[in-house]
Amino acid sequence: MANDTGGLRGLVAILLLVMFIATCGSARDPVKYSLANQNEGSKRKPSNSNPPPKPSPKPKMRSKPKTTPNPEPTPSPTPAPPAIKRGSTFSVLDYGAKGDGATEDTEAFLDAWGAACHHEAPSAMLVPSNREFLVGPISFSGPCEPNIVFQLDGTIIAPTSAKAWGTGRLQWLEFRVLEQVKIQGRGTIEGRGSVWWSNTQYLLSNSLDTKLSGNLPHTRPTALRFYGSSKVTVTGITIQNSQQCHLKFDSCQAVEVSGVTISSPGDSPNTDGIHLQNSVGVTIRSTDMACGDDCISIQTGCSNIQIQNVKCGPGHGISIGGLGKGNTQAAVSDVTVQNADLVGTLTGVRIKTWQGGSGYAKGFRFSNIKVSQVMTPIVIDQFYCEQTKCKNQTSAVALSDITYDGVVGTYTVQPVRLACSDSKPCSGIHLSGIQLQGAQQRGKVLDPFCWKAFGDIKGPTEPPIHCLQ
Repeated sequence: MANDTGGLRGLVAILLLVMFIATCGSARDPVKYSLANQNEGSKRKPSNSNPPPKPSPKPKMRSKPKTTPNPEPTPSPTPAPPAIKRGSTFSVLDYGAKGDGATEDTEAFLDAWGAACHHEAPSAMLVPSNREFLVGPISFSGPCEPNIVFQLDGTIIAPTSAKAWGTGRLQWLEFRVLEQVKIQGRGTIEGRGSVWWSNTQYLLSNSLDTKLSGNLPHTRPTALRFYGSSKVTVTGITIQNSQQCHLKFDSCQAVEVSGVTISSPGDSPNTDGIHLQNSVGVTIRSTDMACGDDCISIQTGCSNIQIQNVKCGPGHGISIGGLGKGNTQAAVSDVTVQNADLVGTLTGVRIKTWQGGSGYAKGFRFSNIKVSQVMTPIVIDQFYCEQTKCKNQTSAVALSDITYDGVVGTYTVQPVRLACSDSKPCSGIHLSGIQLQGAQQRGKVLDPFCWKAFGDIKGPTEPPIHCLQ
């Protein structure tokens, strides 16, 4: 019985051993076991000191088996931006301009402008030096790529034949609807206006008929005009002998004029230097003007105007107006004229309005104004009239907040004339530092004159101004 029991126990032990071996073999990960066999070239079990981890269940795959990824996948490189084309200079000579002063180069100028206009900024149109380019009425129109430069180093001359002008033009060279445009250089715009001025009396005294004998049309153009443009810079150039106004800004914003020379004879008719209308944010500095009318004329719709370090003479001075012509409404504000030198001019600093107008003109400051041989240095004229006779009217443009500080020098007719409206008296006139001496003349000089002018005086004036109310 004992032997049977012992044999049975041995048999049980053998069966348990076989079952244990079978169980351990089935617990192995077949993939890891296969990899271990491939790496080690044997079928040994993993070491008991580093037992294999329990396998995680695999997710169901809808695509090909996933390959082993890089530890930190690198994203696809971003394509490099296209190289930015650098600006180019487009010379009018490359577009057929002759520059001999006789052959008309208008088409070449238009073609060069078209190329520069649509080229990626910055780009420039070049009028080269040491040449004269005959150019007819032309419009350099936008919109264009911003930051375009008109590099004027040579001379542009106007045609003098009636045929070139047709029935008349309002401007000769026009820059229209542009943003960030600059005209720069040491070149000249030559209007050859004497052929127009010599015909003025004939044309004014006769109804115009340009077919009679080839006479030039009655409508005389402005030499250089900017319209509907912003961030405009004009620097360094000379404009001379314009047919009418030399440089005009109409409906423009953010304008800067510097280092410009304007030159025409003092008897050339209506040749204003710089004319502003409906323009905001204009700076004029370091500019020398000689002309036959106002050196600077500021019309309705203008505000935030800064004029600094300018010279004027001959000419009619620096003027605001005439405002309200033809019973129109005016709006002008915030004009500062500082460090101006006027020699031999009709007036110094002047405000002029027509009877019958309406609206306002306010916020003017004239400081450090030097005058020499000026007929009337300080003028407010609300009875302005360019005609032989004007009708008296009660309506007027209201004038207020006007400061004259440091107006010194010599006059030839009258030092101060403040003629204001009966219905709209001038208010807020402030005078200080007025030192004006009568120049040696054969005729007798006049005393200061005031009418319906209200304000105050700080400190003594020469001559005494007792008429301000």
